[in-house]
This record gives sequence, C-alpha cells and structure tokens, in this order.
Amino acid sequence: MKAVFLRPASVIAIFLLAACGGSNNDSITTSSGGGSSNPPTSDTSSKYGLYNQCFVMKADGSYVVRGDGGYTADGTDAASAEKFYMRAANLARYLFYTPDEMLLTASGASVGLVPLSDANDGSDWTFEETSDGGLTAATLGGFLAVGPNNVIDLAAAPARLEFEPAQNCAVYPEMPLAVSGETYKGDASKPVIGFAEVHAHMGGGDQLSDGSTDVGPAHGGVFYGHAVDRFGAPHALKDCESIHGPNGISDPEALVLDLSPGSTHETQGWPTFVDWPFRDSQLHQQMYWRWVERAWMSGMRVMTVLGTGIEALCDFGATATPHVGQQYSEVDCKDMSIGLKQVAYMTDVQNYVDAQYGGPGKGFFRIVSSPEEAREVIADGKLAVIPGLEFSNLFSCNLTWNPDGSETRHCTKEDIDAGIDLAWDLGVRQVFPFHDVDSALGGTGLFSETLNFIGFYGTQGFWKTSACENGGEGDSFFFNAGFVSASGDLPLPEVLLQLTEGQLPVYAPGRQCNDRTVTDLGAYAIDKIMKKGFMMDIDHAAFRSKQLMLDYTAKTEPAYPIISGHGGHGGISNAQAQQIIRQGGIIYPSNKNGKGHVDFIEKVRTQWEASGTSRPLSVGYGADANGFRNLPGPRGMERINETAPVEYPFTLFEGSDWGPQFDNIAPVTFDILAIPEENGKVWDVNENGMYHYGLIADIVEEIRIEGGQEALDTFYNSAETFIQLWEQTLEASESAKTLPVPDMLP
Repeated sequence: MKAVFLRPASVIAIFLLAACGGSNNDSITTSSGGGSSNPPTSDTSSKYGLYNQCFVMKADGSYVVRGDGGYTADGTDAASAEKFYMRAANLARYLFYTPDEMLLTASGASVGLVPLSDANDGSDWTFEETSDGGLTAATLGGFLAVGPNNVIDLAAAPARLEFEPAQNCAVYPEMPLAVSGETYKGDASKPVIGFAEVHAHMGGGDQLSDGSTDVGPAHGGVFYGHAVDRFGAPHALKDCESIHGPNGISDPEALVLDLSPGSTHETQGWPTFVDWPFRDSQLHQQMYWRWVERAWMSGMRVMTVLGTGIEALCDFGATATPHVGQQYSEVDCKDMSIGLKQVAYMTDVQNYVDAQYGGPGKGFFRIVSSPEEAREVIADGKLAVIPGLEFSNLFSCNLTWNPDGSETRHCTKEDIDAGIDLAWDLGVRQVFPFHDVDSALGGTGLFSETLNFIGFYGTQGFWKTSACENGGEGDSFFFNAGFVSASGDLPLPEVLLQLTEGQLPVYAPGRQCNDRTVTDLGAYAIDKIMKKGFMMDIDHAAFRSKQLMLDYTAKTEPAYPIISGHGGHGGISNAQAQQIIRQGGIIYPSNKNGKGHVDFIEKVRTQWEASGTSRPLSVGYGADANGFRNLPGPRGMERINETAPVEYPFTLFEGSDWGPQFDNIAPVTFDILAIPEENGKVWDVNENGMYHYGLIADIVEEIRIEGGQEALDTFYNSAETFIQLWEQTLEASESAKTLPVPDMLP
C-alpha cells in the first residue's frame, strides 16, 4: 500500500477552526462562493437563495422546533427553533443539516420527519416558490407539511415555509479549497489571460448523475467515485469496496492496466484517503468538482472535457468483475453511447456547481459552444468548458477482423453523418478521429503493447505492423513512434490469455508502426468533421496517418489547425510538429510536473521557431485526469533547483516572476490541501506529486520555480492561443465545405 503523509496537528487545526460555527462562506472549508471569504447574499424567497447557509424555519407561520419524537411547528421565537444548514444538493434542492450533524429525512410513511445520520432519497428536498413569497419543499412524492398536533410530516398539501438567517449551524462537510483571495475577471475586448487545459475527463466515474437518477457508470462500473454528488464529498468519494472489493482485490487496474494481479489497496476514501486518490490510482476519481474549482482559481480559463472510453476494455472489465455490473440497471460500454452520456453529464455538473453558487448561471463552470461565448465567460472570470470525444469507435465505427483476414465495418457514411449531427447538437466541439484500438476509420497509434490484447478482444485481430520510418526514434522525432514488442515477456494475466485463446503475436525487432492508416470511411469522417467545424486532435492516430491528416487539413484557407493535446502520442516527427504549429495548431504536454513542463517548453520552442510562425510561444496543459493513466510524479524526484521545493502557502500572480499582464490581477494564496478531520489526509506536491486535479495550482507554482517569468508567460498565454485556434477552425471550416472528400489512402 502507498504511504499516507500527515502534517503536524497544528497544521490541521487551522482547517478545523475554519470549519466550526457560523454560516459564512469560508474559502478554505465551505463550498459556496468559489473562493470568496464573504458570505453569500440570501434571498429567502428564492428557491435558489438558501444555498449553504444557516437558517431557522417557519412552517405555516410557526417556528419549527425539535423535540424527542421529531419536529413540530409550534415554536414562538427564533431562539427556540432548530437551526438548519441548507446544503445545496442541486438547483433548488437542499439537505436540511442539523446541529448534531444529522439530516432531516422522510421515509415516505406518515410517521413524522426525523433526523438521520445516513443520507438517502428522503433527505433530498426539492423547493418551489409560492405566489406570496414563501417556499414549499417536496421529497418522495410528498410535501413537507404540518400535520395533526403540529407534527412536521409528509402530506399531499404543502406547508408554506419561511426562512430566517441564523448563526452557529454545523457546516456540512465538504472538500476544502485551501485558497485565500478572489480569482480574477477579464475583458472580452482584450486577449485572454489564463491557461488552457485541453485534455481532461471529468465525466469519468461510477455514476453519471448526482445520485438522484440511475444513468449508470462511465466505464463499466470499474472506475470509482464521481465529480459531483447530491450528498457531497462524503458520498462522492466514499469507500470503494463495493466496486473494488475487500482491500481492493478486484480492482481491474491491478489486473489489466498494471499487469499485477493480486495487488491490493486500502478502500477507505473520505476523509482519510489512505491509498486514493493517488497519482497512480488510475481507477479512482481524480476530478471531484472542488479540485477543478481550485485549478480554476489558479488561472485555468479553458478546459476541454472529453467523453472517453475503451469499449473493449470496458467489456473486458465487466466480464472480469461481474459483481460490478450487478449494482447498476444498465452497464453501457458502447463508445459512442457512453461518450455522449459523459458529455450530457457535464450539464448536470454545471447545474450542481451553479447550485453551490446561488442559482442558474452563477457558478464558475460554464459549458460553451463557440469561441465568442468562451471569451464572454472568461471575461466574467469563469471557466469555459468545451465538450469533446476521445474513443476508438467514433460514430460507432467498430471493426471486426474475420478469420480469412477480411474486415467487417459496423458503420456507414450515413451513420457518420448522423453521429456528427448528434454530437454537435449535444455541444461537442472537439474530437479524436482515432484512439487506442483500430476502428473502421483507421489505425491507432501504437505505444502500449497491452492495448494490442485489449484490441484483439474488441476486433478479433492483432495489430499488423512494419518498421517505423527512420527507426521511429532519434533526432528527427519530436515524440517516438510505435512500440518495441515484448509479447513473450509480458506478465499477462490468465484471464487475458484465455480471451485470446493463448495467441501471442510475433513482431520484428525495433520500433513497429501500424500498417493500418486512414480508411476511405476515415477520410469521409475527417472531411465531415472539418466541414462541421469541430476542433480535431491528431494524437492517437497511427503515425503514418498523421501526415495524411496534416496534408489534407493544409488545403483549406486558412489551414485547418490541428491539436496535439497529448504531446505527440503515437509518434510525431519534428517535421510534423513544425507543420502542426505552422498551420495554427498547438502541441501541449501530457501529464507533466513543473520540471517536465519547463523541459517541454524548450522542446516545443525549437519546433516553434523552426516552423516560421509569428505567433507567441504557447504551452498549456493536458493532465489527462481520469484517463486511465498516472498523474505527474513527485517534485523531489525531478526538479532543476534541488533547494527549491514548493513552500506552503504560496501566492500566485504576485512577485518578480509574474509579468506586466498580471499587474491588475489581485494575488491569490494557496495553502497545503488537507481534509479538516482528525487524522485527515494532507496532499503535498513535493512528496508524491499530483495526487488529484486540485494540485494543478501546486504544479503552477512548480512551473514558476523551474521556469520563472518566461515559462509563466507561455503558460498563461495558452487560453488565448486555444481560442484563436478555435476561431481559425471555424474560418477554415467554411473553406473545407468547398473541398471534395479526400482520397487519403497511401
């Protein structure tokens, strides 16, 4: 098991003190207000206005008090009334949290409402406004009402509710921010100041809702934890034993991704988090919404959220862990279907964040569908969220290899047309035509031989390869192409060997690249993607396909820009890197700590200058969080200045390393992240790197230490560069509409 690092009690005491008493919105420990130290303004007649504050309540004109048997509406003054912390469960939905840390809960039977410690459906109350300025609350098909003897109960007719501000409530537990200060706003008429995150998977989780509806899991149920939950962090990030088994023994990460069957982990999540989230806990939630909020406060202004999956891996996981599927009404593994469900889930996330900020449109998390909308959102100081798709079987274009070597394609041009319209109408604006498994559209870029076996499970065929051009590595490559086979030495689990009937592919020595390139269906799809106006990512395409894609996208006026958000995954030559940049595209690193990021800046700089572009150098981020991969490693393992760890607290946007563009931006201070509970978790980037998405702010401080002003300038220029790329994409799309469908076959 991984070690848990705790700080002295005096450090944790700071967080404990901040969590006690009052209804104020403390930026360290409570959820509303997004980093502001000011309390939210209540509008007690609005169904959105009670969010995360302390109140006493009247029902039909009398104060609600608590007795031995439950609650009655017969109090005559506020001093005797029960205090409720009204925790926002979602828009116009609340939890009644009591001073003894219980929840006012209905059972559905007419037995009176009681406080319970374990949240359930009857704890989630939906509010509506009355015509005379009051409110009503409903759950389990009934209304909060005043019954015989003034007992508070469920009934068909609602009580009229009124709320008055109070003090000294118990504050509902939530993930801390450890941030002091207000994040900055912008000016829609000026270039954006902020960084772009172009590769995140916030839709990953074991449920695609806030828990109030049964949508099913994102990845066959083997991925644990979710970004939002109506009952907050204690439920979104609770013990994972139900999914991963006792001591994590059935966690598919050990079985398939790490090839170390039998490995275990401590399943306890909130509040101790002994073994997860951790930088290499690939099947545990890394993007809880509060962690995204902390990243936003460090200056993240663009985030692409990609619906993702590996259909064959999902099917295999469901087969290998049958107990998981029994917990859901549906386990959907179809790439296109589950990817679009993750995109739809982002609207639920937006609504949930809005609820924590006081109502529709008030949260920091804003889904956008155009560069103009992105600029407006960012000018308002919020995060522009762009939905995207990253999986192998785009538009349901699955592939099956037949025993005679021929192939069966499971989509048509009409399917592609329909899929493009459906994705666009749902808000998708960025796509990967290719991913980890060969499809009817073409071949995948090769980098992990384990995926060859997963691909076999999905396609009934192994990769067909030949030696990569120029050896696939060396001075002419920006990112090495292909893979070197180790099939005979891979410690494959017996269950995987059984699925392949013991077959092991044999490959020649040296780096091997995929012989499968862009098919005629793939060329049709790429052409339609361009004509529609999607931003397009070239990573994960077979190395030989990349040049075909680049040459076709160069035919528009202006050139259709290409994104490499994985830093060149699947292989990119220096010439291709220069062509990407020259055509208005970007190459951002995947999954780097501060030292790795600054090294990548220098790597890109060489190609940027060689490309002849006049654009200022721009290098944003691509964490690939929730993307079945490890997050950046510890600071102490890799840094330029061995005497310069990240020191807590640290302050961004202040000091000699922050250029003149930050002159009118107020400083924001970040303390070490810790859970405000006895023996709670402390996350120190120096010790074990990026445990989860909340440590992006800490990575920014690493970038400052390693690269100073020059590195920060390239980083905080990346949101503007990305939006310019989006604008160029739409301009090039108009030109693409005049082009014939290309013949990309080599």
